[in-house]
Amino acid sequence: MLSVTEGSAGASVKCPQCNGVMRVPLRDQLAGRSPAAVSPPPPPSAVPSASGLSSPPAGGDGTEVAAPPRAAAVAPSPSVARTKDLYDRIIQQVRQIYVGQDELVEGTLVALFSGGHVLIESVPGLGKTLFVRTLGQVLGCKFGRIQFTADLMPSDLTGAPIYNMKTQEFEFRAGPVFTQLLLADEINRSPAKTHAALLEIMQEYRVTVDRVRHKIERPFLVMATQNPIESEGTYNLPEAQLDRFMFKIVAEYPSEREEADVLKMHRAQIDLERHLESNVKTVTGPQEILEVTRLCGEVHIDDRLLDYINSLVRQTRGWTAFHMGASPRAGIALMQGARTLAAFRGRDYAVPDDVVEIALPALRHRVMLTAESEVEGHHVDDLLREMMRTVEVPRL
Repeated sequence: MLSVTEGSAGASVKCPQCNGVMRVPLRDQLAGRSPAAVSPPPPPSAVPSASGLSSPPAGGDGTEVAAPPRAAAVAPSPSVARTKDLYDRIIQQVRQIYVGQDELVEGTLVALFSGGHVLIESVPGLGKTLFVRTLGQVLGCKFGRIQFTADLMPSDLTGAPIYNMKTQEFEFRAGPVFTQLLLADEINRSPAKTHAALLEIMQEYRVTVDRVRHKIERPFLVMATQNPIESEGTYNLPEAQLDRFMFKIVAEYPSEREEADVLKMHRAQIDLERHLESNVKTVTGPQEILEVTRLCGEVHIDDRLLDYINSLVRQTRGWTAFHMGASPRAGIALMQGARTLAAFRGRDYAVPDDVVEIALPALRHRVMLTAESEVEGHHVDDLLREMMRTVEVPRL
């Protein structure tokens, strides 16, 4: 409130706080309120524009000018509405079994509907296997699991020709990778030779054995878990293998409330397999997943947003704290992930917030810290946030 004297009625006064000029009402216009106090004009930042950003008032004498009317909300297209509805139904069913880990659940679904794969770093016992089993039940897809060990051979993943005594011929016996949702548990407990067997599978969705190519059924999602590198008996994944994963998600311990909910769910000692079959519904199937994946690829992404993604990726290659920056595949992951996330939010266009939300999972495993950064104890996420603040965000 701006306090004025009674003698100022009808005169123009200037607010010492916002420098706005206004005319003091006459004495008869102040009936019903205190004559010694009038409201100053709103500061420039308080006047909204049609785009939602702040803009100064148009009147030169300080009088308030009505903001242009906001554009009416545009209803999402049928394809986006279908995608959002499917996402909501999947989340509703998963939450009946799996508690917490929102970033893991959303990141996995974004990767699935973008045609990517997910690497999860966490300690054992956080329910990753339960999550994949639940997801397979909800999506109506086949589920497979491989426990990686130090003596695991590539043929144990892909399969191998087996001699048939009756036909006197070799027949190919498919390995556990011939599924749709594959859980590669503790993948960093095997040497690089075993990891190499997954390179062709994750990129080209096929297996080549004895010069014969065997196709992997789509949709196909590899959800690999790794223990922290400090754990005993673990190996660093090769850079080529890491780059095949669309996201790297770090799963933390659940909150106190979430962990209490887990205990309440398990105190009845119910059979999880029976509980999955009886309480969790299958809401979709492989054909609809492929169709929705195609629809997510039609979400509009502006050229200025593509330039922003390109700048983020290229900035990692010149940042002093990084010995190695991200590859062009990181930009593709950001673009595809942003479109899918926008569809999950009910929009048929991507915005910079979509890119920022998935930037850390898409980049943290594709950059390599310098020796100085590692010695000083810097964390890759903190360095990426610092780098992202230097890149100008476009206004769309």
